[in-house]
Amino acid sequence: MIQRALIALLLLVSAGSSYSDEIRPGYLEIRESSADVFSVLWKVPAKGDRKLSLQARLPENCEDRTQANTQFVGGAYLQRWVVVCRGGLLEKTLSINGLKSTSTDVLLRLEFLDGTSQSVLLTPTKESFRIPARPGSLQIMGTYTWLGITHILMGVDHLLFVFALLIIVNGKRRLLWTITAFTLAHSLTLAGATLGLLRVPQQPVEAVIALSILFLAIEIVHGKQGRTGAAARWPWLVAFVFGLLHGFGFAGALAEVGLPEQAIPIALVFFNVGVEMGQLIFVATVLSLGYVLHKLKQPKLLNWSETIAIYAIGGLSSFWLFERISAF
Repeated sequence: MIQRALIALLLLVSAGSSYSDEIRPGYLEIRESSADVFSVLWKVPAKGDRKLSLQARLPENCEDRTQANTQFVGGAYLQRWVVVCRGGLLEKTLSINGLKSTSTDVLLRLEFLDGTSQSVLLTPTKESFRIPARPGSLQIMGTYTWLGITHILMGVDHLLFVFALLIIVNGKRRLLWTITAFTLAHSLTLAGATLGLLRVPQQPVEAVIALSILFLAIEIVHGKQGRTGAAARWPWLVAFVFGLLHGFGFAGALAEVGLPEQAIPIALVFFNVGVEMGQLIFVATVLSLGYVLHKLKQPKLLNWSETIAIYAIGGLSSFWLFERISAF
């Protein structure tokens, strides 16, 4: 256990910056409200109160019908306006100016009158997109896989939960069963909530996710004091129960993005695949770096790091718990 501890310090550093760094994605939503008339929502991340230098360039056949209304909300600038694009948007190209000079991505979502929709991720290496008349399956698979990967790797609370499990669980087989149980649980509730089969208010879910991390932090402390708790005895069961709640959290994030009506099963499956890939990347990174630290043979440094990490996890999760409860 102890050789994994220093990795937490890296994770906790990222926790303080993950919500303010420009790596957060932007969001451009274009929704057809009537024939050739589109409502535009453009969300640009900010560093502090400074807006990133990104500009959405719509196709040349689009003209503004209203002026953009700008608001600063939740660390991002939101602009809303209406455009008229004579002849529509299909087979037209739009782009994000300035994307190449940042380290952020922009999720583009298009919704049309016939009920179809398209989603694609624009990146610093791909800042323009030609809108196809019919999106291919590969485009949907690639977009939602990447969204799943980025969501889990930017979701510090989910990563802290997985990291706490890595500290608690001893043995490769027990760890495999525990991670599998967590994966199965959040896959079930992600699918159920996304398809409308299960409905749970998002704010209480986020609060209980914070509580699940705090619970594991307390279990780790008790374990160091010689008191074996439920998480150490039945880690797979604890991972499964709390994994159900984490799945609702993933579903909330996916609901903000939306699913293409014509390919909901494909998008849902590959978003979940992306989440699992991101989770495996994180676990492999922690175990690999833990192995390296173990070879350094610095027991005092590792003991000190583990103690700091455990109480930092508990402190962060407590802060998130009270913050999220106060938001009810």
